[in-house]
This record gives sequence, C-alpha cells and structure tokens, in this order.
Amino acid sequence: MRLLILSLLGMLAMATGPARAEADLQRGKTLYATCATCHGADAGGNAALKAPRLNHLREVYVVAQLEKFRNGQRGGEGASAESRQMAPMAATLPDEQAMLDVAAYIASLDSAVPAATVAGDAALGADYYNQFCGACHGPAAAGNVALNSPTLAGSDDWYLLAQLAAFRDGSRGAVAGDRTGRQMRAMAAVLPSEQALADVVAFIHSRAGGGE
Repeated sequence: MRLLILSLLGMLAMATGPARAEADLQRGKTLYATCATCHGADAGGNAALKAPRLNHLREVYVVAQLEKFRNGQRGGEGASAESRQMAPMAATLPDEQAMLDVAAYIASLDSAVPAATVAGDAALGADYYNQFCGACHGPAAAGNVALNSPTLAGSDDWYLLAQLAAFRDGSRGAVAGDRTGRQMRAMAAVLPSEQALADVVAFIHSRAGGGE
C-alpha cells in the first residue's frame, strides 16, 4: 500500500507540477544574431564596444539579467549608456522561452579568457574578496546558483570594475524590486576605495587561470 501511495503521489506531482521548458538552440542562435553585433559571434565580448564576454555565464543568470533589462530594473534612467542600449535589445525577445533559448545558445559557445586590463594587487584583492564576496560567489569565483550568484571568473576585468563602480554609485541595483542588485550595492559599498575595487577584480581575473 505504501508503494502504491508513493507512486500515486509521484504521478500527481508530474501531472500538476510546472513543465520544464527545453531550450531550442537553433532558435537561440537565430535570436542571438542581433546580440552578436556587439558581443561577438562566440559571445566572447568586444571591449571596444564595452560589450562583455557572456559565454562563461550560466543560463539562469543570463535569463535573469535579460528579464531585468525587460522589466526596467536595469537599463533605465541613470544607468550607463551601454546598459540603456541593452534594454531595448532585451525587449525584442518576446517571452521567457526566447530568453531561455538565447541563454542556452550563449552557454554552448566558448572563447578564450580575456586578457587582464585592470592594474590591481591580486593578493590584496584576495583578502577583500574572501571577506565580502566569497560567501556568495565561492572561493574560486565560480558562482552559486542557489544564491543567485553568477560566475565571475572568466569575466572581462574592465566590465567587473565598471559594474562594481555602478553598484557603489547607485547607477545599478537601486531600482525597486532588484533584490540581488541591492545585495551587491551593500557589498560594493564596503570596499574602501577605487583601488580596492581594482584589487578585487585582479583577484577574480586570476581565478580564471587561463580557462575554467
């Protein structure tokens, strides 16, 4: 009887639980064509256009950020010019499935870890990172899905520096409803100087080790 009950409960959960969408990589490739103009065919980024590397990020994070651009939590008044450009681009994706398809396609791509461009002391940065960042983003800056924390290792260091500065000055993470943005604002605010930001970024870049 116990096995029968468990079996029935399992069948009920399958019947009533939300269906998990499957990503369509071919559709994602088609939708990504517009993004490739700035982020590159391999999603490796383009520093000249201030378009960061994307292909090291997990799908769930890419979808979350696209949703923020679509709902106004990113790319609104006071945001950087590049962020404001992303808002209308994200709005061209018609629904959550489209965002998932694009994110899955991006995750299927690969490129070399970007070269270092930020002058910072990685040893000092390690101290700051372990105090303020590691609990969420992990000791190797690989991120934590359960905490909504993205992979940082493998990111463009210039982009990380720009985002930390944006969190500190309120041009990112200050919009109502952006819970993870508010958390990052609090963390960025405890770093004592611009040089400390650069030091943290230098440490994060060292975690990529030439590839994940």
